[in-house]
Amino acid sequence: MAAELAITTSEDEHYNGKITLLVVTSCMVAATGGIIYGYDIGISGGVTSMEPFLKKFFPEVYTKMKEDTKTSNYCKFDSQLLTTFTSSLYIAGVVASFFASSVTRAFGRKPSILVAGALFLSGLALGGAATNIVMLISGRILLGVGVGFANQSVPLYLSEMALPRHRGAFNIGFQLCVGIGVLSANLINFGTEKITGGSGWRISLSLAAVPASILTLGALFLPETPNSFIQSTNDHQIAKSMLQRTRGCEDVQAELDDLIKASDNSKTIKYPFKKLMQRKYRPQLVMAIAMPFFTQVTGINVFSFYAPILFRTLGLSESMSLLSAVMSTGAAGTSATFISMLMVDKLGRRALFAIGGIQMFVSQVIVGSIMAAELGDIGGMNKGYAYLVLIFVCVYVAAFAWSWGPLGWLIPSEIFPLEIRSAGQSVTVAVNFVSTFVIAQSFLSMLCHFKSGIFFFFGGWVMVMTGFVYLLLPETANIPIEKMDRVWREHWFWNRYVGQVREDSN
Repeated sequence: MAAELAITTSEDEHYNGKITLLVVTSCMVAATGGIIYGYDIGISGGVTSMEPFLKKFFPEVYTKMKEDTKTSNYCKFDSQLLTTFTSSLYIAGVVASFFASSVTRAFGRKPSILVAGALFLSGLALGGAATNIVMLISGRILLGVGVGFANQSVPLYLSEMALPRHRGAFNIGFQLCVGIGVLSANLINFGTEKITGGSGWRISLSLAAVPASILTLGALFLPETPNSFIQSTNDHQIAKSMLQRTRGCEDVQAELDDLIKASDNSKTIKYPFKKLMQRKYRPQLVMAIAMPFFTQVTGINVFSFYAPILFRTLGLSESMSLLSAVMSTGAAGTSATFISMLMVDKLGRRALFAIGGIQMFVSQVIVGSIMAAELGDIGGMNKGYAYLVLIFVCVYVAAFAWSWGPLGWLIPSEIFPLEIRSAGQSVTVAVNFVSTFVIAQSFLSMLCHFKSGIFFFFGGWVMVMTGFVYLLLPETANIPIEKMDRVWREHWFWNRYVGQVREDSN
């Protein structure tokens, strides 16, 4: 069974090398793409709970919130236009991810990161200066295209730059930066909400220009990954020198040979998306679809996008709702992601999935039960129960942040062979954005109709995905990225698709 696959590798599977300053600084710059993504997630939930923002762009929601005493607590923020502001970023990202795949494969990971940074800056300028809803949503669309390029290229960049034994930690650096971005957005929202004159939301939307500038300028100096460089050139001597510089040692022949072999295979593939549909890549395709879909139906976006709105639904003030978002989606999530980064290559991916899944399920059942018992359609919730909900929201977010949050990106970025890696990652990004768009666009309406039952809805999905991982996901920790095919051949279920274990020489 899948559970029997140990986290071990034989000595000949280890490549020589160490963590070099070049790799650390390059990955830090690339991972700032995650800060921008997290900032965009966090900032939208905060500004949509700010009264000056609602009054200017969504007056109907503002009126319903302030004056309507008959509408259910669960329905006061139910507005398709309001959710379009949040979700437009993700539908733009879906379209962009497929263009990004071609750019990433043909020109490398570095140009895609550079394009992402430039698009971020353009979208931020338009959104921060918005005077009407068209400008506001147009800015979000530009940001979405940038996110599509960043989420396509950055996880691949991190996985390819890192040694196999450190790949999980480096890749989770992307999710850690997402968490830092969410935390930063929540802190900034909490501060800008207090600015008199109603311009705080403009500052909130515009301050993402800081990490966007770091990403754009830093991308100019980033080295290309050895995998991508070898894929685009036949000069193996230069590739060897680059690999030696990246790994900080002279003996890199074993890794170089594997990269050249993978590159030679990839150059025979003219239509990678068609290749991806072949039977032997069925496990990778299933994971590319299942991982991002399951990540979104954990219900995390209930808390990421709409945490301040959710806490206002519970009866907390505008300021207290923003502070609660800082504590839950910001501080708890970032701290737990850091723990995941330290443990993922030691405990393995499957253990973190199991622990996080159980913790998320229990938290959602408790939150749903409290809201079902204590929050009616009219009137607020007792403050003691509201704070109890906040505690279990923190527990839930922490569970997500050391399991599905980072691992939902890590697994797809490390399982594809080089010849279909860009195509596979674009499928992952596209499914993630489609799922995010559907959840973001429908959540406020679902909250209105399901009420507290929405937490049981997502809790049911958490149980399904935990079982999926236990049965169908093999352990990928410490396996060289260009030798990952063997885990599918050794798996009790997937070996019927990819064949029996063969020696490397075959």
